[in-house]
Amino acid sequence: MFSTASIRSRAALLLLPLLLLAFPADASQPLPWQLGMQPAATPVKEFIGSFHNMLLVIITLITIFVLALLLYTIVRFRASANPTPSKTTHNTMLEIAWTLVPVLILVVIAVPSFRLIYFADKAPNADFTLKVTGHQWYWSYEYPDHGEFQFDSYMVADADLKPGQTRLLEVDNRTVVPVGSTVRVVIAGVDVIHSWFVPALGVQKYAMPGRLNEIWFRVDKPGVYYGQCNQICGVNHAFMPIAVEAVDQPTFERWAAEAKRRFADSGLPPLSVAEVMALEAPRVALNQAK
Repeated sequence: MFSTASIRSRAALLLLPLLLLAFPADASQPLPWQLGMQPAATPVKEFIGSFHNMLLVIITLITIFVLALLLYTIVRFRASANPTPSKTTHNTMLEIAWTLVPVLILVVIAVPSFRLIYFADKAPNADFTLKVTGHQWYWSYEYPDHGEFQFDSYMVADADLKPGQTRLLEVDNRTVVPVGSTVRVVIAGVDVIHSWFVPALGVQKYAMPGRLNEIWFRVDKPGVYYGQCNQICGVNHAFMPIAVEAVDQPTFERWAAEAKRRFADSGLPPLSVAEVMALEAPRVALNQAK
């Protein structure tokens, strides 16, 4: 007879595939029981995903080949089948093969690897620049092409979380970008080394004091994409989340104008996209009525 604990563990294993299917495929944050990487939201992330899948196939084939070779050696050259072991020490063709094959495998890996490095390195004709500055332990964002306004972004404490917000990932002021625009991100630090890392966007760059680093992304679909500082930067390293909200171009322009008015001109923190849309709703309704 099975114990109660054994029955529960078996039931959990049987329900695991259903749990995986229960979560949305387009999530922009880690999910319970998630397998694989987050879905791609940018061209760079798509490139990273395809490169990862290719490497997974290669390493799987290598592992299967080595395992098969090991099992064959164990069976074929066991002591009972070879009472008098061979004293062969050299085989020219075999030595050439086991030298050339790994070289060819490395070449196959190197070509897309270098393409990915150069593709992710510099922004191709960026539409605007976003400056990111890492602090202990929060982020600052500046929009030099939209009125030079800037604001700080802190993690929302557990006690202040609203329904639907994610613990340890939600921030008080999200970074907002337009869908389809190429964004050049300039990253720096003011105290210690941080790292601006957003998995779904395929971006990760160190924020270093005294140095500017650059990366780029182009979000292809609306949504909120979460990330975190992934460079140990002190006691509150775990509390430096990142939230990038991608919206359509008209919504972004309204948000940027309102953020400039509230922050650059008055010193107040910028409104969220939802707050801007709420303020714009009466004006939009009036224009539609006309």
